Amino acid sequence: MNVRNCRKCGTIFNYVMGPIVCPACREALEEKFKAVKKYIQENPGVGIQQTSRECEVEVSQIQQWIREERLEFASDSMVMLNCESCGQPIRSGRFCDQCKNSLANGLRQSVARPVEPAKVDKKDTHESPKMRFLG
Repeated sequence: MNVRNCRKCGTIFNYVMGPIVCPACREALEEKFKAVKKYIQENPGVGIQQTSRECEVEVSQIQQWIREERLEFASDSMVMLNCESCGQPIRSGRFCDQCKNSLANGLRQSVARPVEPAKVDKKDTHESPKMRFLG
């Protein structure tokens, strides 16, 4: 049993996986996410700072949701993130599509079973028909 303290409220809870927050705080955070998403849909083109003020959510939390690909910048937005690998501008997440594909291919290759080299039949040299000289 893995028991931890919640990073938001400090209560002790049984930690399973993901962020180290208790179920109550996780549910409250999910409600805030829904409020932010609704606010963005009702106010297209709104910035992170204004959304943070209006929805009473930290800017860092909104940025985390963007990195998790739960939110993304509009296609006409002047604000963009940079791919953590190549630096190309992206609307959400951590990596551009090209770097995601490259990482996925690298993982597939590392997990793939190695191909065994073809077996070469070796002839027994003792029964070879060649002539031998004794010294």
